[in-house]
Amino acid sequence: MSRIGKRAVPVPSGVQANIEGQTVKVKGPKGALQVVLPDEVVVTMEKGELKVDPRGETDRARAMWGTSRTLVANVVTGVSSGFEEKLEITGVGYRAAVQGTNLQLSLGYSHEVLFPIPEGIAITTPRPTEIVIAGIDKQKVGQVAANIRGFRRPEPYKGKGVRYANERIFRKEGKKK
Repeated sequence: MSRIGKRAVPVPSGVQANIEGQTVKVKGPKGALQVVLPDEVVVTMEKGELKVDPRGETDRARAMWGTSRTLVANVVTGVSSGFEEKLEITGVGYRAAVQGTNLQLSLGYSHEVLFPIPEGIAITTPRPTEIVIAGIDKQKVGQVAANIRGFRRPEPYKGKGVRYANERIFRKEGKKK
């Protein structure tokens, strides 16, 4: 049994949800999103909650049950409160700044790294060593954060690079003489 799939997704006030076949369209104060669910699940609206159930007892239907419920929950959360990811930059001379529609990163290379900010994503730099990525689409926010982190992943000896705010870097001891 899917323990996640059993729970209904509450639809907060100010958020409208429409079901059209396998497509769930959600509109809220932050914007509108939609998700297309696989054919193995069926979604219904009951008492202000979205309920996801498997169509049959196949392994695939049971696997898609919890996944589909989480996708619907992410869409509802995105249009009501949005998602945010924080990155920290560690290293001497490493910094970030937003310039127009680009994020400019100084990461120890011989050149500045310019990252174009995708549509639907807001990037701010409260401090030169902190990047805040916000948006309504959880997958897009996470992908942008992963792309920025990929420019200079944290290394284990000094911990220099771009890391998630809650990430713990396993530090290694250097060579001994």
